[in-house]
Amino acid sequence: MIGKLAFSPAWGAFLVLLFEVGSAAQGISSTPNSTTASIPVSVTETIPPPLTHYMGREIAQTMHYSGAPWLVREARDREEDCKTLLRVLDLKPGMTVCDLGCGNGFYTLRVAKAVGPGGKVYAVDIQPEMLDLLAERAEIENITHFVPILGTVVDPKVPENEFDLILLIDVYHEFSHPEHMLRAIRRSLKPNGRLAQVEFRAEDPNVPIKPEHKMSKEQILKELNPNGFKLVGQFDGLPWQHVMFFERDQGWKPAAGK
Repeated sequence: MIGKLAFSPAWGAFLVLLFEVGSAAQGISSTPNSTTASIPVSVTETIPPPLTHYMGREIAQTMHYSGAPWLVREARDREEDCKTLLRVLDLKPGMTVCDLGCGNGFYTLRVAKAVGPGGKVYAVDIQPEMLDLLAERAEIENITHFVPILGTVVDPKVPENEFDLILLIDVYHEFSHPEHMLRAIRRSLKPNGRLAQVEFRAEDPNVPIKPEHKMSKEQILKELNPNGFKLVGQFDGLPWQHVMFFERDQGWKPAAGK
């Protein structure tokens, strides 16, 4: 239950939309009222034990919501050149975008401004506290055209064939169930939709981030290609991060048993 998400009429409208999406796309029903609303999460969902390593890589621990101020630190724009990242994402008015692992909405709100009122942004996180912080920031900035969703470690709870662009900004390396999440991402992309994978560069020892929170290009390709994605573009002009764009590999077939 996320009480703070129902503090204004605008949020009430978003949550009604959220329940409609949950019901239509996942067969989950929830009944909001005037003061509280439930995020649609299947009570029967089975979550396997988390992985500690995947394809030779140590999986990083998820950033706790208590560390959220670091995501909106004053120096972030300068250190990471966020304006350039937004430019290379090639956002257009009217696009439907998913900020997967949105945290407190540092990029969610900027993306919402870029796609405009005719577009839509789904903001997904596994910590309700992060969505509360996003709601507070959105109210201050008077941004309303996005949908907050409480996902799980195996399912972002978003509709299929919906997105022009899915953002994974410094988050994929924390997925405790990467194959589950990549399957869900494949399903939710439009046929020509893109996945933008942004990670701190493991190849560069001067990037001041813990090793388990970095990824090399080689490792990213090692993990995404076998899970049905093909590289369609990349950008190397950020101070600390790779930007790699993927689409669904239409010729890919999952291995037996997956």
